[in-house]
Amino acid sequence: MKIFNYISVAALCAAGALGSAASAEEIVAIYKSGTQQYFIDQAEGFQAAAEERGFDSRVINVELDSNLAINAVSDAIAGGAAGIAITAPDQALGPALAAAAAEAGIPIIATDDPLTDEAGNPVPFAGFDGTAMGTKVGERAGELLKESGWLDGETYGILSIEVQTLSVCEDRTNAAKGQLMDAGASEASIVQVPYDGTTDASLSAAGPLITANPQVNKWVVVACNDEGVLGGVNALSNAGFQPDDVIAVGLGAYEACRPWAAGLPSGFKAALYLSGTDVGAAAATALMNAIENDEPLPLNTVADTTIVDPDTYADVMPCG
Repeated sequence: MKIFNYISVAALCAAGALGSAASAEEIVAIYKSGTQQYFIDQAEGFQAAAEERGFDSRVINVELDSNLAINAVSDAIAGGAAGIAITAPDQALGPALAAAAAEAGIPIIATDDPLTDEAGNPVPFAGFDGTAMGTKVGERAGELLKESGWLDGETYGILSIEVQTLSVCEDRTNAAKGQLMDAGASEASIVQVPYDGTTDASLSAAGPLITANPQVNKWVVVACNDEGVLGGVNALSNAGFQPDDVIAVGLGAYEACRPWAAGLPSGFKAALYLSGTDVGAAAATALMNAIENDEPLPLNTVADTTIVDPDTYADVMPCG
């Protein structure tokens, strides 16, 4: 994997580097969960696009900490950054972040999670359509559920693993649940599992809810991201469920593909592939165009997605 300049705010503080001089043509990407594979890919796409155009770039990981995100934006501005891309830990930060960038006179683009300014206007966005993503996940999960025969007699349940405080995640899981019900699943079969977007939180939250539903012998799993689905799959494995008892459809595919690549049985039966690399490159390109040409950022840059499974993933995505 390409090595890129990945910096945590804590490390910058420890090193005394906050506020240091930056290139006049530096663009900065700030990610809420920078150690997740999706954001690692996105950072690589961002920095590769910047390098190709002759820009300097810097990537900062704030690990779901809103205070660190605010500090990172302030640091980028103080260091002379010409533009900022950010996946914020909390959408409520939108007005403050937009105001800081406007006061500094530099473009800011939201990646993955939409933001609004203090007037409620959308901040320029690069990423995916949450409802469309959830619809594709739910359609595939519904097809697999119908094909399984579980609707005809098995006692099945649906783990809907949700970041209930994040609108883009709710768009995804609400759409997936809607498609599953359209396929014949009952609303009563849905077990909502709140988590924060991480695998560990999903695992911890799903375990007790699986135990609380001993009548269920087959499970469908959907979530806001691959980490959420992985946590649910692991919780089911810990509870004694076998891969054949699970229909999990990932969202991202970077976790789903690992057992497929290793030839291991898995509850992951399909996943929606998202290219973080493409989003990072799109955000960087939009910023650089705005900087070089003094033109406004496009309001929306939406990337394509593709459903993959153990037989097709290798044709469209890397894994590892």
